[in-house]
Amino acid sequence: MTLSIPLITNQRGPLKMSKVKVGIIMGSASDLPVMNDAIDILKEFGIHTEVEIVSAHRTPEKMVSYAKSAAERGLKVIVAGAGGAAHLPGMTASLTTLPVIGVPIKSSNSIDGWDSILSILQMPNGIPVATVALNGAKNAGILAARILGAFDSEIEKTLTAYQQQMKEKVEKSQESLR
Repeated sequence: MTLSIPLITNQRGPLKMSKVKVGIIMGSASDLPVMNDAIDILKEFGIHTEVEIVSAHRTPEKMVSYAKSAAERGLKVIVAGAGGAAHLPGMTASLTTLPVIGVPIKSSNSIDGWDSILSILQMPNGIPVATVALNGAKNAGILAARILGAFDSEIEKTLTAYQQQMKEKVEKSQESLR
């Protein structure tokens, strides 16, 4: 059986699905300014993403379809950002065996972000969601890259170089204090 690989479009234009490794989903367009940090760091690492608005509450059928078809479409990791009740990461994790990284987002209707943090962090046994800091999409992107890098030597080399750059930046900052 031959599979046809559809083209998707994200912020960087059309990509073949086979090149996409990380799915980045969020509950609403208002989450995009936070989630751009994950998109940008993965782009910096040369890792292709697909970006979708998928609301656990307003588009539950789309969420189910997205999560259930993610591995089949070639995704290896899903980064899911959500504010308020923040059910998207956990519900996505319940529908796929792929690693899901949750990004709690401080939204306009949140309780200082604590509702999002606890909704993503307090998952029941058997439905793990790795959770980063409030609005911590950059770390979610880096964690996604590390997961991929465990099985891809090119990504691992990119991450090693990134860590070296961070080290050099700190050392340079230290030198400027003298």
